[in-house]
Amino acid sequence: MKLQLGKDSQIENSQVDSFRSDVLDGLKNSPKRLLSKYFYDKIGDRLFQKIMKIPEYYLTDCELDIFKNKTQEIADAITFDQSPFDIIELGAGDAMKSSYLLKNLIESKADFTYMPIDISGNILSVLKDKLNTELPTLDIVSLEGEYFDMLDKATGISKRRKVVLFLGGNIGNMDIEEAHHFCREVKRKLNLGDLFLIGFDLKKNPHTILNAYNDETGITSAFNLNLLTRINRELKADFNVENFQHYQTYDPISGSCRSFLISLIKQEVHIDHDIINFEENEFIEMEISQKFSKSDITNMANNSGFHLLNEISDSKNWFVDSVWQVL
Repeated sequence: MKLQLGKDSQIENSQVDSFRSDVLDGLKNSPKRLLSKYFYDKIGDRLFQKIMKIPEYYLTDCELDIFKNKTQEIADAITFDQSPFDIIELGAGDAMKSSYLLKNLIESKADFTYMPIDISGNILSVLKDKLNTELPTLDIVSLEGEYFDMLDKATGISKRRKVVLFLGGNIGNMDIEEAHHFCREVKRKLNLGDLFLIGFDLKKNPHTILNAYNDETGITSAFNLNLLTRINRELKADFNVENFQHYQTYDPISGSCRSFLISLIKQEVHIDHDIINFEENEFIEMEISQKFSKSDITNMANNSGFHLLNEISDSKNWFVDSVWQVL
């Protein structure tokens, strides 16, 4: 038991060191930036669950429409050869959408294991309890950590065919060049015949998109500002959150939706022994939520070394789950 506790402590220290390094590197950069993957502590998890329930945040309902009403179409796409397989979900969260697929596969007696990957151990614990109750026969292996580290671990657990899910439009949390690189890295870790199912938020009316990330209730603002609170708590910092304001933009030409935190005053922030200076109106880049055209998706698949097998759209044609195969 003592050895295990020591190991857990080492892992926790390593995660804190990585967090500190990323935060300091980002805030010493010009322009300043913070990585959106750190939004998800316990408070951030709860706030994001609230965001997904905001009426303006259409993404959840659109992809839920696909997984709820076109479940069989998705199942047919990933069970085409009837061979045993592993479903690896990157950033699984609460698996609200993928649980419809999991239930369908269990009912059809498909031979598969579900491997959710998430950086948040808290959300994985909640997810496992939920699935153990709702789908007691589901074979589940939870993997906490970074996508590629855990993808390596998942592919090492078994040699069965892999089906990787990357839902929620999360591919849009990267700029275009980064997204292409990400897809190429996923492909590099997969084998011939493996599948990659990605959720893409499509370009649409700019007001619809902007309203989804700039809700009047202020939950999205609180979600962004919570990262400063987390830095205070975990890295011995002294951000005054009231001195920062959330700002959201959307460019319909590039399809880039970006969030920022604006420093309302000239100020000095301490992170342990490091000092970060802010000018009045200086901003921190927080998150990008890229939107795509159908041709953008086809180009990304081809440039990443995949073959686009199928595209499954919601009833509004606002969102698409694209199925790619390694050939």
